[in-house]
Amino acid sequence: MSNTITITETAQSHFANLLAQQADGTNIRVFVVNPGTQSAECGVSYCPPEAVEATDTEFPYEAFSAYVDELSLPFLEDAEIDYVTDKMGSQLTLKAPNAKMRKVSDDAPLLERVEYVIQTQVNPQLASHGGHLSLVKITDDGIALVQFGGGCNGCSMVDVTLKDGIEKQLLQEFSDELVAVKDATEHEQGAHSYYQ
Repeated sequence: MSNTITITETAQSHFANLLAQQADGTNIRVFVVNPGTQSAECGVSYCPPEAVEATDTEFPYEAFSAYVDELSLPFLEDAEIDYVTDKMGSQLTLKAPNAKMRKVSDDAPLLERVEYVIQTQVNPQLASHGGHLSLVKITDDGIALVQFGGGCNGCSMVDVTLKDGIEKQLLQEFSDELVAVKDATEHEQGAHSYYQ
């Protein structure tokens, strides 16, 4: 597989110095926030071993590895991370020319397009609460069944979030194709947990 992310030697030694001060086994994560939208931004963070997901792609470098999550990967094609020193001082520069590119064509199957909007627009909003949403399926009569995970599971505000935010957003985006968005999650809270 071609290495899509270029980390220059100066940037590599900068990361190696930073990582030397972190716990053993810590690497870096490169990601895109709001990928495929005009507000897309590329970022880098520490990635301790327990934060590595099975779906991550690993880019090994000499002193460390860079991990990229599944969603960010296509948007980081041809990305370059450099560490530049000039008279103003030193700074890390991140260039991700494809971060704002829409990766789903208008004639892609409805499931793919809805999934894309959830991943690029809904999940970044939910991530601040430690939650995420996944699309389970779209029924023949145009109902998108979604599942909440992470911090959203069992949250009492989830119905409000779904009705006021997510459903409104998806129905607006897919007005001719979706009629409703319903929660397929069996929320792990409520009366059943009190009756033995």
